[in-house]
Amino acid sequence: MKRNILKIIALTTLVCAMCACSNVDNEWSTYYASLPFDTTPVERPTFPDCCVSVVDYGAVGDGITDNTEAINRAIADVSQRGGGRVVIPAGIWFTGAIEIKSNVELHAMRNALVIFDDDPNSYPIIDTSFEGLDTRRCTSPIWARNAENIALTGEGVWDGSGDSWRFVRREKVTDSQWEKLLSTEGCYVDNNKWYPSRESYEGHRICDSFNNPQGLTHDEEWEAIRHWLRPVMISFIECRNVLVEDVTLRNSPAWMLHPLMCENVIIRGVKIFNPWYSQNGDALDIESCHRVLVADCLLDAGDDGVCIKSGKDADGRRRAMACSHVVVRNTQVLHGHGGFVVGSEMSGGVHHVYVENCTFTGTDVGLRFKSTRGRGGVVEHIYIENINMCDIPTDAVTFNLYYNGKSVSEDKGGTADVEAMPVTEQTPAFRNIHIKNIKCRNAGRAFYFHGLPEMPVNKVTIEDVFITAQEGGYFAYTDSVTMHNVHVEAVAQPLYRFNHCHAVDTVTENK
Repeated sequence: MKRNILKIIALTTLVCAMCACSNVDNEWSTYYASLPFDTTPVERPTFPDCCVSVVDYGAVGDGITDNTEAINRAIADVSQRGGGRVVIPAGIWFTGAIEIKSNVELHAMRNALVIFDDDPNSYPIIDTSFEGLDTRRCTSPIWARNAENIALTGEGVWDGSGDSWRFVRREKVTDSQWEKLLSTEGCYVDNNKWYPSRESYEGHRICDSFNNPQGLTHDEEWEAIRHWLRPVMISFIECRNVLVEDVTLRNSPAWMLHPLMCENVIIRGVKIFNPWYSQNGDALDIESCHRVLVADCLLDAGDDGVCIKSGKDADGRRRAMACSHVVVRNTQVLHGHGGFVVGSEMSGGVHHVYVENCTFTGTDVGLRFKSTRGRGGVVEHIYIENINMCDIPTDAVTFNLYYNGKSVSEDKGGTADVEAMPVTEQTPAFRNIHIKNIKCRNAGRAFYFHGLPEMPVNKVTIEDVFITAQEGGYFAYTDSVTMHNVHVEAVAQPLYRFNHCHAVDTVTENK
């Protein structure tokens, strides 16, 4: 045992010696080359030359010892001393919620496996935001609020124990998986849905706004459904100078990584794995943030891959914080409801987003823009290029202003003939969106655009595209869509159908 401890200390010392070198980084400018809009590149947060191991604070990597207090004490101590790096060495580290404080880099070394407690009682209920609404949820396994200069780094693996939180639909798992779920002690089954407890089911039953319970006024009412209040695994709220780099994240209770109202955020080299059947198992949700870089990531999600948001309905409009100046490059999405997604929570607006050199394989849809009446917000100045996709069961590119909370395979969109409503602050708008150099093999449909009669999808350019699909495209309430050098090979004819569209004569195809 003494020899192992000495070995851990030696490895920790080596990591700390490398710390100063890792803070010198001038490469960010390469990710901002040739952007179609002006923006200020992100800057890597820097940390003082101080390094400690959680072992020094009593943590034990045996997979059994509860290290919650030791890890949080190490972080608090380093932050109070001015900042530095807190190292989690190789081993299995069992813990509850971890708060990252200002000027602290939490670094899990290679072969470090951090497993979060699967007991909901270990995560206090707090006021927060989820799916764009002000609400209450359980505390996230990793969280920070109003912090500056924070980082989560290293080649370790972080496991959110999400299987103990999520409900599961029968049709999404095999017979053997379903039988295993049914054998879980304390579970509850209703209408071909498995819940980890009756408490979880009761939370689902009283939800009339997606996953957010309504009408609860007393703490006791919230406590009674604690198991339903699944947290996002990593929650950074109102933080500045955030770095998440090289980590592997798996098995989240809900969304995996959720920076909310943050500025200067870098997410690079991150690998995320959620089961394909995981409800609300988004990989990355960037909400109401300014200056964000996502680069060189590998995402395998149960819901959306990279999703841009800015709050929902009245709560989002009251927050009034757009998501802006986001760059996404060199990222792969292996599974999910959408490869790159904007919405549906976009009430604060989204603008100046650049997505380039990404690959989507088997995502339900490739590029997905979604919203609905009542939401409000403007999405504009979006630039997407050099995207390769294959085996997309629904649409390669979709705009749906009748989003109803379902996946694209379940959501058939709006009807062609509807009455226009008055344009108000609740009317969502999508305009000035540019899509270039897209290749997709084997899609269900190449394009689906369905705007609102009072606010059509407007000014979309599509250039240099090659798609093979069962169907070509459907456009309703769409204005000024320009297609140049777009080649679609589709089984069904006619290739394109238009309904209540204007300026369709500008749509051209060069084969």
